[in-house]
Amino acid sequence: MAVAAARFGRQAKRPYWGFCIKMTAVAVMGLCFIFVWTMFTSPSNSVSTRIESFDNIEQPPGSRRSKSSGAQSERKVNGSVALGGHEVKSEEKEKKEEERVKKKLPEKVSKEKQLSKEDEDEEPEVVDGKEEGLDGEGNAEGEGDLIEGVDQEFEEKLEDDGGESEKRGKKIKGPVFDPKAHYHWKSCSTRSKHNYIPCIDIEVGSGRLQQYRHTERSCPRSPPMCLVPLPPDGYDPPVHWPESKEKILYKNVEHPKLAAFIKEHTWVMESGEYLTFPQNQSEIKGGVLHYLESIEEMVPDLEWGKNIRVVLDIGCTDSAFGASLLDKDVLTLSLGLKDDLVDLAQVSLERGFPTVVSPFGNRRLAFPSGVFDVIHCGGCTVPWHSNGGKHLLEMNRILRPGGYFILSSKHDSFEAEEAMNTLMVSICWNILAHKTDEISDVGVKIYKKPDSNDLYTMRRKKHWIPLCKANDNPDAAWYAPVETCLHTIPSGIEERGSEWPEEWPNRLERYPDWLKDKDKLIADTKHWKDIVDKSYLIGLGIDWSSIRNVMDMKAIYGGFAAALLQQKVWVMNVVPVHAPDTLPFIFERGLVGTYHDWCESFGTYPRSYDLLHADHLFSRLKNSCFCRCKQPASIVVEMDRILRPGGWAIIRDKVEILDPLEGILKSLHWDIRMTYAQQKEGILCAQKTTWRP
Repeated sequence: MAVAAARFGRQAKRPYWGFCIKMTAVAVMGLCFIFVWTMFTSPSNSVSTRIESFDNIEQPPGSRRSKSSGAQSERKVNGSVALGGHEVKSEEKEKKEEERVKKKLPEKVSKEKQLSKEDEDEEPEVVDGKEEGLDGEGNAEGEGDLIEGVDQEFEEKLEDDGGESEKRGKKIKGPVFDPKAHYHWKSCSTRSKHNYIPCIDIEVGSGRLQQYRHTERSCPRSPPMCLVPLPPDGYDPPVHWPESKEKILYKNVEHPKLAAFIKEHTWVMESGEYLTFPQNQSEIKGGVLHYLESIEEMVPDLEWGKNIRVVLDIGCTDSAFGASLLDKDVLTLSLGLKDDLVDLAQVSLERGFPTVVSPFGNRRLAFPSGVFDVIHCGGCTVPWHSNGGKHLLEMNRILRPGGYFILSSKHDSFEAEEAMNTLMVSICWNILAHKTDEISDVGVKIYKKPDSNDLYTMRRKKHWIPLCKANDNPDAAWYAPVETCLHTIPSGIEERGSEWPEEWPNRLERYPDWLKDKDKLIADTKHWKDIVDKSYLIGLGIDWSSIRNVMDMKAIYGGFAAALLQQKVWVMNVVPVHAPDTLPFIFERGLVGTYHDWCESFGTYPRSYDLLHADHLFSRLKNSCFCRCKQPASIVVEMDRILRPGGWAIIRDKVEILDPLEGILKSLHWDIRMTYAQQKEGILCAQKTTWRP
């Protein structure tokens, strides 16, 4: 070998042979390099094929349709995006989808990321399978097709998002409730005692705190697993509706500051064991009926119970405004601001009036955009013109285009009057009437929100509030900050808010042009009417004369609430924040509701509701990739908090969820009145008792 190498070296030194040998060596080395590169490097198009087909690996690469070749487009349901089928998403589309989720939950996403490290050691839980419901007679009839509807499409969207959902939250594996768990309950030891609202009341801190209420919603790091005690003198069954409009049991709402408040006002009086509310008495001198008549005279186009159905009343004082409008077929939702410590919102709920409790600071209220026909602020102390007018801009967001804002107050200062006028000009609200009543000495102003974008283009820049950016979602309400901008008015017939709803009661079953899947909604309405008429009203042993305040904990289209309309009850339709956004349609029907995350406590007082309805609520918690409930049993504790002693809960879900749930309710000393199961679906009806640990 050494001799051969030497001979080869001598040949290479010759000019001709040396050049040929060198070129041959370079060529061989180049071919070897190309061969090695080919073996260890995949072409770029193969990488993209793997990524695009990862969510459906049973199909061969390249078998999916591209967007240009006829893939399904995004469908909007009441302003939220829901994908039908399994749609291929490009990288850019996935980024847009992630941004859309962040816009809906701007602060909660960051909170979930902070909590994710704490959850790493906990075993996640899930329950699989499709829902098959029970009809009114207990027969399985594919309720999943009706009740899942939008939910199923929403879950498919999460499953097809290329794994992005798993980055934002964990799926739950295993049972929702631990079947081997044993529960030992204790009473909550808080400063608010029997009136404890976990996400609103301040219960931690060193030293003597000056405030008892959070200025913004702020929940404990861990959900409460204690039971709120009863009032000091106990709790008796509330006065039935409609007698409760005129009197309630004092001890059920007893509060030290309420006693002092009663002595200073004439619209509420203590009479033995009752608090009584004299008819037509209110904070307004001359009575609430005179007040309503003056409003009707000022704006004749404002027809209560016809073109005006859904009203928001800011602040809870005497509730006389909403009580009087009930007789006119107007549904008034009172917003208890929880900043006066008198707890008048609790009095309103005990009387049977629709009420929700919430701080009103720098965050949006938990309502969609453009849903209230009228917003009323009677003598409330909200500083509308301060902080850049953010409170009024929030009213502009939730007020329907062409809707009315009624403001009544006494003796505003000249500076406040000027600031308010300037603000109204900047948002293009037209003042329809301004009158000071001779009897009550109350100044009433009625404004109207624009119903088109024409006025926005004619504004003077001196009083100019900018229009919101195109990517600002007006329906994003959960922990979303109030933006100092104006959203444009919908103009196309296919856009929600471009037309005023039908007059009541036609709007309950007249579906607008912007709504898709009308057949599904009609079927859902019929479905719940059958269940309510054939089962809930006659088959569960519930005395419906004792039921007034009802909550649907996982509402979709408002079919359950519509079915109960003749029962003289009102229903709070709760749409979970991680479910498809169907709440705008619920308002469009002339019903009321709110957004909520059931991993947190609801914004209401203890013992607020007579009946809770939960249709597949718990089985949806396990499927949501956003679920961050550390202890699903805390939702049952929250149900115990907001339900009155003697109140009822109707829970429809999978048997594997209902079995351990029944054990939890028994540990709370609830009476299980009825259980029924067929195949994998079941229904549980339970009644809360007065037991406390």
